[in-house]
Amino acid sequence: MLKKLLGHEVMATVTDENDNFVFAQVEGDTFRIDKKELLKLPKMGSKIKGFAYVNDSHQLQITKQIPKVGIDQYAWGTVVGSRKDLGVFVDIGLPNKDIVVSLDDLSELRHLWPQTGCKLMISLEVDDQNRMWGKLATPEMFNTIKVLAKPNMKNKNVTATVYRLKKVGTFVITDHYNLGFIHPSEREQEPRLGEIVNARVIGVKEDGTLNLSTRPRAYEAISDDAQMILVSLQHSNNVLPFTDKSSPDEIKAYFGISKGQFKRAVGHLMKAGLVKQSDGLLILNEQN
Repeated sequence: MLKKLLGHEVMATVTDENDNFVFAQVEGDTFRIDKKELLKLPKMGSKIKGFAYVNDSHQLQITKQIPKVGIDQYAWGTVVGSRKDLGVFVDIGLPNKDIVVSLDDLSELRHLWPQTGCKLMISLEVDDQNRMWGKLATPEMFNTIKVLAKPNMKNKNVTATVYRLKKVGTFVITDHYNLGFIHPSEREQEPRLGEIVNARVIGVKEDGTLNLSTRPRAYEAISDDAQMILVSLQHSNNVLPFTDKSSPDEIKAYFGISKGQFKRAVGHLMKAGLVKQSDGLLILNEQN
């Protein structure tokens, strides 16, 4: 039965050839093998092994380029396109065939669908019409491959791939296979499925998973004036004799900015929890 062959490595018997292909049979079905993949031409009746699939021209084909993705075998593939009435197309390494992940397995919100370049971990499934589909890895699958995060990862930067979208937040897996979660309050916008995001660790949970944020650190989000004030504090033992009550001339002479600019910058720093004002002094908070 053809369905049992597709998506698997098969052993086929060589029966024919033409200028471009060798033809081989498995259980009565004839597959083509591109001669460019063969180091030497096989003899008639000899055996040839490869991965069986239906190419984009609806022809049965065997390739020696065995993909990591297979039936009940998960691996990463790269999204190469989409069609709103079908789903997204994923390159798993086959010479002339991209695998479709059905729209039924994707978000109802089209703007959250994977874009070209996104990564999906999928396995293969063949339906009763001998069509090969990509099936997204389940949360249980990601749990089986996860690596427990170490407590010292807090405040580290990580690169991660989105594997699940939920109302409660975004689930990701890092390049080192740590599982992570991004709460909606810790992101500027919701990432797409399969999107590769840069995040920082804001917490390591007891179960070895990470709480992440894609928001910039407080000092990364502040203005140039605020950055300059921070540097000045760091070079003055974390204390400066200036506050928003200081005179415009004193501020201008020391910082080279207007009092209005100074007040805005200090306001941002205080809102970010980086500094405080006390007894006529501007003080860098201890944790910074």
